[in-house]
Amino acid sequence: MEEQIDSIKDLSIEEREEVFVDIARILEGTAREAFVEGNRHFAALSANMAEAIRINADELARDDPRNAERVLQQASAMISQFKAVHPYPLVSMAVH
Repeated sequence: MEEQIDSIKDLSIEEREEVFVDIARILEGTAREAFVEGNRHFAALSANMAEAIRINADELARDDPRNAERVLQQASAMISQFKAVHPYPLVSMAVH
């Protein structure tokens, strides 16, 4: 993911938009895991950020690349923070 952030300026608009959609998908997965583990606050933050990125992916891809980099860095920091606290992925996401 870090290599995507470093080279965001070199990507076409379509490729940038694809990167934003991918990061939104990862954030949604992180939100699901956090919810299942009982961390509802982080799940809400992650889900909201994923939704905002997905809705604005086209604008983010077309606008200033520096702003796009900042958004990707913040999303990457959220994902890294979750993985640091929860290093072992869930085997099952069944909620009873």
